[in-house]
Amino acid sequence: MRQTVGSPVSGRLASPHTQPERSTRSRFSSHRSKTMILHIDMDAFYASIEQRDRPELRGKPVVVGGGGGRGVVAAASYEAREYGIHSALPGSRAVKLCPHAIFVRGRHAHYAEVGRQVREIFTRYTPVIQPLSLDEAFLDVSGTERLFGDAETIGRRIQTEIATELNLPSSVGVAPRKFIAKIASDYGKPKGFVVVREDQIHEFLDPLPVERVWGVGKVGAQRLHRLGLRRIADIRRYEESWFKQKLGSWGCHLWRLANGIDSREVVSDRRAKQISHERTFSEDQSDFEFLHSVVCFLCEQTAMRLRRHERKTATIGLKYRREDFQTFSKSKALETPIDDTASIIRVATELLHTMRQTQPRPVRLIGVSLSSLVSGDTPTQLSLFDNPDQGVAERRVDKVVDQLAKQLGQSQIYRAGSHHWRNRPRE
Repeated sequence: MRQTVGSPVSGRLASPHTQPERSTRSRFSSHRSKTMILHIDMDAFYASIEQRDRPELRGKPVVVGGGGGRGVVAAASYEAREYGIHSALPGSRAVKLCPHAIFVRGRHAHYAEVGRQVREIFTRYTPVIQPLSLDEAFLDVSGTERLFGDAETIGRRIQTEIATELNLPSSVGVAPRKFIAKIASDYGKPKGFVVVREDQIHEFLDPLPVERVWGVGKVGAQRLHRLGLRRIADIRRYEESWFKQKLGSWGCHLWRLANGIDSREVVSDRRAKQISHERTFSEDQSDFEFLHSVVCFLCEQTAMRLRRHERKTATIGLKYRREDFQTFSKSKALETPIDDTASIIRVATELLHTMRQTQPRPVRLIGVSLSSLVSGDTPTQLSLFDNPDQGVAERRVDKVVDQLAKQLGQSQIYRAGSHHWRNRPRE
């Protein structure tokens, strides 16, 4: 595995608990996998943009949002992170941690525009792009390697072009599996470049803490620790059947990832068979109003992505994970495909009501999925009981919301139903 950020390792990885020296390289086996996936993650995206646009902020602890001790932190520069400041931290807490931090108001429309510039660089090298958020995405470059070189070469070119054209830092992970590429991009931040080849997967994963496994949050990590599992290597010492007995389907999922098993492909929204969004809570939740607000938020996100790629959905699903990690799902097939947010919210809310009646225990994760996708020009037929004027009005609302979200950022314009989730108090 080759790194642009890391300490000399003499053929093995440095401990993830040590702080590596920057700009040091190491070389591992040159064995290549047939498919290599890039995960590109912008470093402290919002804060880096502010430091780029205002040179006087460079090298200083910059905090986006949470000004005056009010609200929450949207982003923090790496200088601010050294004081323990991170996103979602209350502004009042950030002030106490670093009294001399510089708080700036977020410019979400500007961040969205820069995000589009980053994605434009991605499209120069592959059409197979799966965005995870405004500042990170998976890229499958296996179909364009003959044009631009291997995945490592393409990753370096993208990182260099982001730096030279946009003057922004990014980190790149290159690996044969999606989740390993994501871990790799985070391993050497900031400005990291880590390549993990097929025969290096276990070597890379084994020394890492279980918290690095995609989907293991604070609560999940505590549960694994109680089982004596602290490193990914600890997970690999057991059979999958043991994990199924102890942790159910979630345990099987963790075991497969720890063993480098991940068949998920990079799928762009345009050719996706399903568009989904989910949230894991730091504390288990039972309040229906809160859960309903989260479902509304997830519906807004998925519906907007659906329309952006000119698709409609004929099946809406709800994913529901209890505090004991038991996961349930329920879906509803529609008579005719839809793409308007209000209708998607109505169906998802019905599923939530049903799920709460059958599974009233506290919830740690909830998700909304849209599947059975069809072309956006598929006609939407009205039943005898539908109000055509209402349908026209809802589509007009969606059009306005989509336009404003594009200009101002998705966090600035939303429906009242998701207000409780979006404005929840942060720890």
